[in-house]
Amino acid sequence: MPITPEELDRLIQRYAEGPAKLRAALAGAPPEAMQWRPAPGEFSVHEIVCHCADSETNAAARIRYLVAEEKPVILGYDPDNWAAAFDYHSHPLEAALAAVDAVRANTVPLLRRLPDAAWDKVATHTESGRYRHRLAPDLRRPPGAACGPDQPHAGGLAGGRCRAWRR
Repeated sequence: MPITPEELDRLIQRYAEGPAKLRAALAGAPPEAMQWRPAPGEFSVHEIVCHCADSETNAAARIRYLVAEEKPVILGYDPDNWAAAFDYHSHPLEAALAAVDAVRANTVPLLRRLPDAAWDKVATHTESGRYRHRLAPDLRRPPGAACGPDQPHAGGLAGGRCRAWRR
């Protein structure tokens, strides 16, 4: 489905505002709430933020490979494995938030400069094969395959877990 230039501008602006929304969702949460896991095997708010930092970094690289490479390959990864391998629970929260800030700040101008043809390219994903990744719809996609601090997966889920901890 084609997207209008106005809608694209709105989506990129929403994407740009994501890090501030994530920080706002975390504002005032006590450290105990940030480390609390609602159930075994589930991420704490702190781990969600660390996941978002890695997810943002991966997404930024994917955008660049997709746009710049003739036959792009998108590398899959397992977020649970990354959380364990990189000990998200012990990772500095501010470093993860700074990564989200920096990656988005660096990617927004790139998105604003992309030519029309870049928004509808095809790649090969290492886990799922043919990968038709439409970047514009991806900016408005609900959480699932990607994490963004402007999505409920990050800001809403993080804020909700902090509230649940208080109960």
